[in-house]
Amino acid sequence: MSLPRYRLGEASTIDEECRIHTLVADVAIIAQGQVLLVRYRDSAKYDHETGWFLPDDELQYLEHPERAGTRIVKEQLGLSDVKARLDHIESFKGNSGAWHMSFHSKAEMERKPRLRPSNDLAVAEWFDLGKLPPRDEVAHHGWALHTLETMAKRVA
Repeated sequence: MSLPRYRLGEASTIDEECRIHTLVADVAIIAQGQVLLVRYRDSAKYDHETGWFLPDDELQYLEHPERAGTRIVKEQLGLSDVKARLDHIESFKGNSGAWHMSFHSKAEMERKPRLRPSNDLAVAEWFDLGKLPPRDEVAHHGWALHTLETMAKRVA
């Protein structure tokens, strides 16, 4: 069975779902010594994970990773004036066997912004950087914590 295909002008086509690559972007929003973590309402869209995440989403076709970060904070949190900056990239083989590329961005702000969370979020909560939730409460075996640790090492 082949996947449906979509025409992109006259030049090329793209499969509806790529099973070879997964391109994901997330954003660490940091303000006043705290970071924003979220839980998603529909865990089925997030590998059935119910723990804390940095706000994230898959990249749209041909979307630049920094633009994806800015889109994520606008769509999920209602923040239209936040500019996410690419911090680092991870590349690994996921559980499905697909090649995962994760683009981790950071948005540092002086003050915590007023959030307007989308219906996709069950909750959005600020955590002190020195008192983050335990690893077993964070999705994907503490992945958001690992991402924040990597960001902190890059600054030091």
